[in-house]
Amino acid sequence: MTDANVEQFERAQRVIPGGVNSPVRAFRSVGGTPRFLVSARGPYVTDAEGREYVDLVASWGPAILGHAHPAVVDAVQQAAARGLSFGASTPAETELAEAVIGRVPFVEKLRLVSTGTEATMSAIRLARGFTGRPLLIKFAGHYHGHSDSLLAEAGSGLATLALPGSAGVTEATAAQTIVLPYNDLDAVRAVFEAQGPDIAAVITEAAAANMGVVPPDEGFNAALADLAHEFGALLILDEVLTGFRVSEAGYWGLDRGYTPDLVTFGKVIGGGMPLAALGGRADLMDFLAPAGPVYQAGTLSGNPVAVAAGLATLALADEAVYDRLDAVAETVSTAVADALAAEGVAHRVQRAGNLFSFVFGDYPAAPRTYAEVQRQEAYRYRAFFHAMLDAGVSLPPSVFEAWFVTAAHDGPAVDRILAALPAAARAAASATP
Repeated sequence: MTDANVEQFERAQRVIPGGVNSPVRAFRSVGGTPRFLVSARGPYVTDAEGREYVDLVASWGPAILGHAHPAVVDAVQQAAARGLSFGASTPAETELAEAVIGRVPFVEKLRLVSTGTEATMSAIRLARGFTGRPLLIKFAGHYHGHSDSLLAEAGSGLATLALPGSAGVTEATAAQTIVLPYNDLDAVRAVFEAQGPDIAAVITEAAAANMGVVPPDEGFNAALADLAHEFGALLILDEVLTGFRVSEAGYWGLDRGYTPDLVTFGKVIGGGMPLAALGGRADLMDFLAPAGPVYQAGTLSGNPVAVAAGLATLALADEAVYDRLDAVAETVSTAVADALAAEGVAHRVQRAGNLFSFVFGDYPAAPRTYAEVQRQEAYRYRAFFHAMLDAGVSLPPSVFEAWFVTAAHDGPAVDRILAALPAAARAAASATP
């Protein structure tokens, strides 16, 4: 008897490149057939075969309250009933901008867009337009979307698929991006001293979460801001993954003491709908059209249905929600570590707020760079992943991705995760390359 997921994947591959609309979904890193999901509620997702899983992907972050939260669904339904898209401004766009500014005080103005890639691409264009400089510094393993200038030593799907960059990106475009080791301030200073007058900005994930979770060294982000400003450049803080997920003010809220010039948001800001944003100080943001000379536009920017989902999600993401996320993340990450240790599987737990992941291998200290993360025994995760999936727990289908919990992960859901761990740890222990 053929599994419905297999049938769906075969059908999809006939009409969709690789059978998926985003590469990591193809399970190339872990092997096997991807699950085609048909519904989700709370901490659970259901596949085309009718099997239910405890979900630790959470739509890669947006489902902070759990899937299909009634208040969010109601807000979306009400907005949809008023019209799906107007191609014009709406009052709710201003409400969402005000909500974000209320949470992140260094943001004075906000521009809504549709995707995280669009947000980071626009932030970089704005930084170049404002400074009149061409060059960008990014860090190896950091993923800022798939725009051309950012696909140099990126994490996420590129790490999963072991690609060095991307076909279709010209040498001239790639040459405008300087890639440095993460958590290496000496390298940043050396580049600024050599090419400072040509550097428009440094872009960094607030906490790296696309090569697995690798938090910044203490004071690293603040030192980046100081270095950028010393040489007349800008700091772009990418909070597409961490924004409004690890605290009400994102990772910056856990790591205060500095002021980025620009910040990008995605995922949680849209509550599961296609929505993202870039924000920053007013004089910089006013360089965007129509107020300024840097052009950016989008027919679906500020889509009223997506904005409704974002407003409802942020309104409900209160202190109790963040306390619950932190508690569940601590319980699950500790239990995974204990299970792996019991089977003698060398590993490290990586944490950034309530985001966490694991590196497999003998690491005397927590990895701090992309090169260190890439040395791990990734084959152990493949075995661990499928054992958990067989037991009804859906993990990110790549060792280079963060795990996401939700406020809906209650006792029964967590118990199902814990019950699956011993067998999964044994599978990891017996795995071979």
